[in-house]
Amino acid sequence: MLLTKSNTFIIGPVATLLGIIMNAIFMFCSGVFGIQNIGLCIILFTIVIYALMVPMTIKQQKFSKLSAYMNPEIQRIQKKYNGKQDQASMMKMNEETKAVYAKYGVSPTGSCLPMLIQFPILFALYRVIWNVPAYVDGVKDAMMGLVNQILAFDGAQELLTDLATQNQVNFEKLGFNANSIVDTLYKLKPADWTTLNDLFPSLTDSIQSTQETLDRMNYFLGLNISDTPLNIMMTAFNEKSWLLVIGALMIPLLAGLTQWLNTKLMPQQETSSNDNSTMTSSLKMMNNIMPIMSIVFCFTLPTGLGIYWIASAVVRSIVQIITNKSMDNMDIEALVEKNLEKENQKRAKQGLPPQKVSAQEKARMTVKEPEDPEKKQIADEARKKKIQDSTEYYQKHSEAKPGSIAAKARMVEQYNEKNKKK
Repeated sequence: MLLTKSNTFIIGPVATLLGIIMNAIFMFCSGVFGIQNIGLCIILFTIVIYALMVPMTIKQQKFSKLSAYMNPEIQRIQKKYNGKQDQASMMKMNEETKAVYAKYGVSPTGSCLPMLIQFPILFALYRVIWNVPAYVDGVKDAMMGLVNQILAFDGAQELLTDLATQNQVNFEKLGFNANSIVDTLYKLKPADWTTLNDLFPSLTDSIQSTQETLDRMNYFLGLNISDTPLNIMMTAFNEKSWLLVIGALMIPLLAGLTQWLNTKLMPQQETSSNDNSTMTSSLKMMNNIMPIMSIVFCFTLPTGLGIYWIASAVVRSIVQIITNKSMDNMDIEALVEKNLEKENQKRAKQGLPPQKVSAQEKARMTVKEPEDPEKKQIADEARKKKIQDSTEYYQKHSEAKPGSIAAKARMVEQYNEKNKKK
């Protein structure tokens, strides 16, 4: 989490790429609007990143929508080869399953692949936001004047070690250099700047100037994005700054609320009575736990990450609403026919017979009109009247005692005579 960029496999290069985007946004806001604010950049940065991820989101939602139609066919194939472990049966089952996926135009990895791609992006996002000076040149440059003065100060390392340790910067591991000092200065809390001024009284003007510049960059809606909401609340509570307490409290609460909204908008997998209830329960539990986890994390993580958390949930919700409407208007039957045509062209080249969609499968794809309650009631009443009239007819033409075996035998005889006449 320090200024020296990590070369961790996948995460490092992705973080570097995202850092370039973050730096470009900072330069754009600074050059065009004259605004140098990391909080605003985080929001714009989140919008840009999730806009780039929209194709993956749509692909994932498309897979979820089509799964409701594919699963019965896949389950029939699995049932067909249930208990058959020989290689020939396994290969035929795989071929038939693959054909179903091809018919619906999705990949067997359509559900997990977008998520696997998103994971390194999300981890890289955290790295960029947690350690802004490593990626945004303007923030680092704002501190370099003071950093060079500290480096030239005799005994600076010994004086600054305690402050660095408190802010999780290890001089012994990283060395006492410009990068490690930048890491230390960027993570300083308001009280720490007073301590820094006491340690370097001859650098008071530079310290105050650097603090004011970083405050303009780091404060968003009155909150220091490099400090945690919990620390802000405790400090504000001691100073009886109730507005600041409420502002800090809103970050984790909004993070939880927007996360909850996002889970509610996510399309839920349609389940049947044969589905694994444990998996369904686990999914519901995860959806309930995620908002709570968001609240807990955003209390103890820097406010900048909380802003990102909120902005990302809002952007995902907007994208989800758009994709939900798109998926609702999707013609499943037309999509299957189009994909089936492409698949049959491939099969023809391989000398294989074409696939067809059965009438039963087409019926499942067709949305049924809801039954009219009034018509249903009329039909029920007509059916009851018919049964009653029939019962009265047989009782009327029977001399036996109603309910007796003889009466029942006579009813059967009369029924046969009545139908024989017809």
